[in-house]
Amino acid sequence: MADLSHGDDADAVNALRSAVMRLGRRLKHQRVDETLSPTEMSVLGTLARCGSATPGELARKEHVQPPSMTRIVALLEAKGLVRLEPHAEDRRQKVVTSTERAEAMLEESRRKRNAWLTAMAEGLDEDEWSKLRAAAPVLEKLAHL
Repeated sequence: MADLSHGDDADAVNALRSAVMRLGRRLKHQRVDETLSPTEMSVLGTLARCGSATPGELARKEHVQPPSMTRIVALLEAKGLVRLEPHAEDRRQKVVTSTERAEAMLEESRRKRNAWLTAMAEGLDEDEWSKLRAAAPVLEKLAHL
């Protein structure tokens, strides 16, 4: 395990945080549907990755309060991007499922963001590109810890 109290490691953590945040902001601007907030897009992405979930489960995964998630789900439902269905075991709960429209929009969004990132990566030399390929699984792990 890295000694993050060491100056070089602390500098690396600071640089990584800053770079990931800037890159994330730039990627967020590559949206297909400008009417959706980043949080709404994130919820749709979570549904695509994890499958249907209750609003409470989505709130935990998205690190928001349940009342906020209830509002987000209602907005997504009004836009035709999710549907609410009865829970199989607990009829008091609902399960949120993405619609085909949401899945198509997410696919187009991924395509647009991947195209933008590909264009940016064309400016990298082979050594930089190799390091980025090697870093991708590590960044993915950090994103899901």
